[in-house]
Amino acid sequence: MCVESDGCEIEGCSSSEEVRTLSGSMSPGLKSNPDLHPCKPGHKVRAALLRCRSPAAAAGILSFGNVLNYMDRYTVAGVVQDIQRHYGVSDSGIGLLQTVFICSFMVAAPIFGYLGDRFNRKVILSCGIFFWSIVTLLSSFIGKEYYWLFVLSRGLVGIGESSYSSISPTIIGDLFTNNSRTMMLSVFYLAIPLGSGLGYILGASAKVAAGDWHWALRVSPLLGMTAGTLILLFVPDPKRGSADQMGGRIRTRTSWLCDMKALAKNRSYVFSSLASAAVSFATGAFGMWIPLYLVRAQIVQKTAEACTKEICSSTDSLIFGAITCVTGLLGVVIGAATTRLCRQKTERADPLVCAVSMLGSAIFICLIFVVAKKSIVGAYVCIFIGETLLFLNWAITADILMFVVIPTRRATAVAFQSFTSHLLGDAGSPYLIGLISDALQQSYTTSALWRFLSLGYALMLCPFIIVLGGMFFLATALFFLDDRDKAEEQLNQLTRPTSTVRV
Repeated sequence: MCVESDGCEIEGCSSSEEVRTLSGSMSPGLKSNPDLHPCKPGHKVRAALLRCRSPAAAAGILSFGNVLNYMDRYTVAGVVQDIQRHYGVSDSGIGLLQTVFICSFMVAAPIFGYLGDRFNRKVILSCGIFFWSIVTLLSSFIGKEYYWLFVLSRGLVGIGESSYSSISPTIIGDLFTNNSRTMMLSVFYLAIPLGSGLGYILGASAKVAAGDWHWALRVSPLLGMTAGTLILLFVPDPKRGSADQMGGRIRTRTSWLCDMKALAKNRSYVFSSLASAAVSFATGAFGMWIPLYLVRAQIVQKTAEACTKEICSSTDSLIFGAITCVTGLLGVVIGAATTRLCRQKTERADPLVCAVSMLGSAIFICLIFVVAKKSIVGAYVCIFIGETLLFLNWAITADILMFVVIPTRRATAVAFQSFTSHLLGDAGSPYLIGLISDALQQSYTTSALWRFLSLGYALMLCPFIIVLGGMFFLATALFFLDDRDKAEEQLNQLTRPTSTVRV
């Protein structure tokens, strides 16, 4: 027989079983007690909800929410050609959409990181999802004369999504450990390419089905509100560090200033954050511009015509979205499997796998711009291989952070890594690529060929940034073991009844 925390007896549970508590920990089964009373109907419903709060279910719901986060982010990219025609803006103007979104995202991330280390995380997550869902829905009704308001709405969406990306990985980190945590984080970060790809597909499909691109912004908000409700009902807020301490309890909490000093001295954290910035630079630029680049390539090849209709062709967005979904799945799975295999050979496997995948990705991404003028199929093949290699490192990077940062400052670490990667990465890359493309077009006679070439030349910046990211991962490998050992030592100090914490 098992009981809830209020003394209510839960039927169908033997004395030898364990009951999962709200914190996600396991409490031993309790023997029958004469003070226990039968459950009332409301208590039975509550007990049933608690039984659904398993770590695996929580990780699944959080991953679903992450899919929606990225799906909403890239729905706009799926209809970018329609938005550009509707509002009559240049390449740099349309690139500003993603830049404003990312700037607000990264500014809000440290704030949510601070809150996530100190307050109820699932409440913050749910509020963030409800907020961006409502703003996205309202933005679909903005008129063509108010492009500035549409841009502002993307900034507000970035604030809502920032809360989710900063906090949700830390909940998974407190529910699992070792290889289980690697696997669950792999599933969670699979949502980045999967959600991104579904964003293109959703945007293009909703536009075609409704005959109006505005409907692309009216589907994800409904799913977002559903995810927010599921998080409130079924996701626990485990005690910070509960998985790492195997039931221990952190007795000392460090200040925010102390946390920031420790992160600045953590070389593995700093270099992996810079490497993440390189990945963000490339994915941000590619996500916004590759579908449009391929459209211009087909116009040059005379296999397609420039869009003059109210609703433009969405074929390239659909194909690119499907490729992103598949390569995301392959990349995350191959990355997790490769890392687990390489850990048997070297303890530096995590950063080394990331470095090799980044350097390999740069080669195939360079080839995209070589073959696109002659063969769209060849360009898609290079995109497929390049993205697969690029997506290998997402979950591994998060696992590196979990190894080298103690539990009580992980939300802050995730938030500032997000801030850094966006500040140096996709906050400026879409706008920068558009700006370079516009500048090249103005320097020469504008033609279909030159519009295609100018965007391609601008995008050639990405492979060089990716190589730089690979170098940062190699630097991470040099310091990984030392920083991991320091984190374990600090965690042991925090769990002692009386201790002086050294940073």
